[in-house]
Order: sequence, then structure tokens, then C-alpha cells
Amino acid sequence: MGGNKMTELSSNDKIKYGTVKIANEVVSIIAGLAATEVEGVSSMSGGITGDITEMFGMKNLSKGVKVEVGEKETAIDIFLIVEYGYKIAEVAMKVQQNVKEAVETMTGLKVVEVNVNVQGVNIPKEEPKIDSETRVK
Repeated sequence: MGGNKMTELSSNDKIKYGTVKIANEVVSIIAGLAATEVEGVSSMSGGITGDITEMFGMKNLSKGVKVEVGEKETAIDIFLIVEYGYKIAEVAMKVQQNVKEAVETMTGLKVVEVNVNVQGVNIPKEEPKIDSETRVK
């Protein structure tokens, strides 16, 4: 989703040992994991490519995440499905907070925005009721 681009982290000070580069995919994985940690998030919505990847048995940790990474900042789009019964606005705010905190802490990049796109609601399937009494005897 984010391509194979690398972001080079540097500061105004001279770098003593060299440079550190973070792949966009790393930012996507961090954001995806942080989003799924929030209570009320059923799953990430990765579209058809994410679903095909999972059909082949590969876990796509960046499923449902799109990132734009600059030299010092990043913007993140999250696509997810919420569990039925949770307040969507509250879940979305918690996802924004958790993703922002995780990405900034782990990468040092400033997160300028986290856009949460709720793609659906996961409604649990009802189990068929078995009546002890049958209609016909």
C-alpha cells in the first residue's frame, strides 16, 4: 500500500554513525497493529488485494492501511470494520490516538493526521434456536 519507499531519518545535528531508513511498509504495519489493539475494531478492511493475500495463507499486517511518509512527517489512512454494539465515533477516536502514539513513539516521525474510514459493521451470526417442542408430533 505504501510502496517500497524508504524514509531517511535525520536531525540537524551531524549524524555520528550514519543514517536510519524506515520503509513505508514498517509504518503501515505499526499503524495496522495499533488499530487492531483498540476494543471494538473487528478487523481491517484491505480490499481485494488484502483478501487475496490472506487466501494464500500470508498474513498481511498492513492490510487496511495507507501511508504517506515524508522526511519528518507522515499521514495515515485506516480502513476498518467495527464490531456491532460499539459507538463508532468513540472507536474511531481511540484508533486515531493509538495509531498516532504508536507510530510517533516507534519511528520518531510526526503524525500529522490519522483518517479512520469505517467500511462496515461486523454483526455476529445468530445461532439457530432449537426448540424443545416441535411443531408437529
